[in-house]
Amino acid sequence: MAAAAQPKPATPVPDPWTRVEPLPCLLTIEISVPGFTVADLVSLERGRLIATRWTVGQDVPLRINDVLIAWSEFEVVHNRLAVRLTELA
Repeated sequence: MAAAAQPKPATPVPDPWTRVEPLPCLLTIEISVPGFTVADLVSLERGRLIATRWTVGQDVPLRINDVLIAWSEFEVVHNRLAVRLTELA
């Protein structure tokens, strides 16, 4: 009688993300300031406040390499400014 065929041991499938995870990417959080002019730019100085039209709690866009990936809101955590994702784009 013939011996039963032994299945080959399964080779682990490599994680496809392993090669790209260390690559850098630029994360930006945008707060636009409509109406900002060159005159405003040249008059900037230390301590000057720049008023925006954003209100507290209003979502701000979060981008990776200029691609919108989520909306977020600012939050203070242990005296540091952080963002909490509120919606994926």
